[in-house]
Amino acid sequence: MMASANHQGWPDLPYSAWRDTRDTLHLWTQVVGKIRLALTPWLNHSWHVPFYVTARGLTTSPIYYGHRALEIAFDFHDHALDFMTSDGDRRRMSLEPRTVADFYDTVMALLTEIGIRVEITELPCEIPGAIAFSRDRTHAAYDAEYVKRFWQALIQADRVFKQFRTGFIGKSSPVHFFWGSFDLAVTRFSGRRAPPHPGGVPGLADEVMREAYSHEVSSAGFWPGGSGFEQAAFYSYAYPEPAGFRTSSVEPSTAFFGAALGEFFLPYDAVRTASEPDSVLLAFLKTTYAAAALSGKWDRGALERPQGIAGVPKPPL
Repeated sequence: MMASANHQGWPDLPYSAWRDTRDTLHLWTQVVGKIRLALTPWLNHSWHVPFYVTARGLTTSPIYYGHRALEIAFDFHDHALDFMTSDGDRRRMSLEPRTVADFYDTVMALLTEIGIRVEITELPCEIPGAIAFSRDRTHAAYDAEYVKRFWQALIQADRVFKQFRTGFIGKSSPVHFFWGSFDLAVTRFSGRRAPPHPGGVPGLADEVMREAYSHEVSSAGFWPGGSGFEQAAFYSYAYPEPAGFRTSSVEPSTAFFGAALGEFFLPYDAVRTASEPDSVLLAFLKTTYAAAALSGKWDRGALERPQGIAGVPKPPL
């Protein structure tokens, strides 16, 4: 396992210091995410909705509106939201303390200015007791320093997740940011169908969850915390959870199984403060995946490859 090229790239991200900002930013990303959702054809496992980490923040990637392309990007370096179209139109709004209602109104007005008309469902997803965007004057915090730290943590997680992803030849998701759950995730598939998901997620139709989890998965990600879990952490889970998964031995020793959520967790601080953060995180990703694959009886020989090396082609199968 390779050591971190830049240990200082892992910023301190105490949940209590930016809780209100985290909650506001989560809702802002949902406004933008629902625009992508409304204009993009449905792709398996809801892969048409996530954002992607960039060198400046998060982007929707191109969204098509007729023959035009629209991209909406969160710039967490200059703290702005950019709207760009393929015909050269561009708008920018500042990211600063403002209510969700004001953010929603401004975003929709700017879209109208550039000739894009879209209606979205105003009720946030995956948030119990959520307030409709146009009526939410409760969430209005924006601490630019902690938003920047969050983005920097996403960059490091994205980098290591993409390295981890190279060791699998079976079906695997891109590394992408789900604005519903507000986490960066990468998912591996066994290739077998899964039993129907029970659903019951606030703001999400059961059929969406059943399609998302139509096949067996081992999924890992980075989450800044929330909903009673008040720390940033890496996670890993299997669906459906096979017998013996939760009692499997995983690395490092600071990882634990959270029975309430049914996932393995590795505190972000355990990675951030390690002498070799990359190695610690890769150990967690590899051993929790192995726990899912072994207990779930995946065909590992047909699914796994050696980890990729930059500039070195993999040998043919």
